[in-house]
Amino acid sequence: MQSDVSLKRLKQFPPLMWILLFGAFITRGSFYMVWPFLSIILYQRFGISATEVGMILSFAALVSVFIGFLGGTLSDKIGRHQLMYTSGVLYVFSFAYLAQATALVEYIIVITLCSIAKALWEPPTSALIGDIVPEPQTRELAMQMRYFVVNAGAAIGPMAGVWFGLTGEQSSFSITSVTFALFIGVLYFGFKAHGKITLGKENKLLELKQTDSSFKTTVSILKQDKLLQCLIVANILCMFIYAQMDSSLIQYLTRAEVPDLILLISSMIGANSLLIICSQFVLLKMMASMALESRIQIGLLLLAASQLWFAVNPLDFFWGWIGAVLVMSLAEAILFPTMNVHIDRLAPAHLRGAYFGAASFYSLGFAIAPLLGGFVLDHFGGFWLFMTASLLCFVVIYLYRILPTFKRPNFDDVVIEK
Repeated sequence: MQSDVSLKRLKQFPPLMWILLFGAFITRGSFYMVWPFLSIILYQRFGISATEVGMILSFAALVSVFIGFLGGTLSDKIGRHQLMYTSGVLYVFSFAYLAQATALVEYIIVITLCSIAKALWEPPTSALIGDIVPEPQTRELAMQMRYFVVNAGAAIGPMAGVWFGLTGEQSSFSITSVTFALFIGVLYFGFKAHGKITLGKENKLLELKQTDSSFKTTVSILKQDKLLQCLIVANILCMFIYAQMDSSLIQYLTRAEVPDLILLISSMIGANSLLIICSQFVLLKMMASMALESRIQIGLLLLAASQLWFAVNPLDFFWGWIGAVLVMSLAEAILFPTMNVHIDRLAPAHLRGAYFGAASFYSLGFAIAPLLGGFVLDHFGGFWLFMTASLLCFVVIYLYRILPTFKRPNFDDVVIEK
């Protein structure tokens, strides 16, 4: 019966939703074919320390956090498609340039541009799902499906890179550039076809509100929403913990010269994504009757366990690293889609882009993770880094427990400035 309901909801997806899902799969696959090995390229080519690699990645991520908030708000005002085209073109240029960069300063500039493109892309894409899929339960399935195909691409990408001998090869960044260029073309026709659909009365009102909303009003509302502010702090910490795999763990393994490094990193990324693919909808069904906050707390406990495992795993125990990643993957399968659904439920319809833009502040955790993680690695070692990350999970659990105590603005009384 549950499968019949899900199938019925899948049939309610508009064609543009399927294009977004296809684009998420091919672009993320090509992205993960090359991006996880960037820190290895920086280390091997320029011989810089873990802290210096972390500074480069953190600087790029910090810039992108504030761009992401601005982008989400602008998408409410100027339209999702305009911002998505802009970020798509920036993606194409950035990865094409990254394939040709030779000097360290060029890498710094282009890595920052890539991060900005990602920051501009994510908020309007997430908000667009809410615009084109009006029914709440179908929209939740759409967000789960997008996260599913993103991980399918992330699972295939690194292994494909190994099979084709592309990992660690700078020229392979051009593949990602071409992939994004093709997707922009497909997306253009998708928007064009979707634009011919007659909007209902409710959607026309929503469209009018989006056009009239101002940046000043949006910031004012977000400042009043204390619950959202606490949620952002909690998820910044959560992203900081999770990001240790993307940055610090890879640096830790690289500098420790573990056996079969490239195979291990590719296997960890592949195992991470494959488990999410296999478990995401099973977990969704199992937790369907649970409150979002309860799901998130279970995910955080699993995340804490994974960080503890990273801390104590012997460097040469290949399958130990894979096991820790699998536990972390279960946490991710619960946490990440639920975070998007949480924001979607909190956001008033005419400020959906702004709220997803505000959620881009979660990425501050990703931004500071390479820098602080690299510093701790250089001065204290991997054990203390991952032990600290494990303990931080319990801080996040506490913040989620006190969320209901925070006040929210009365959105019915908000006057949209013109």
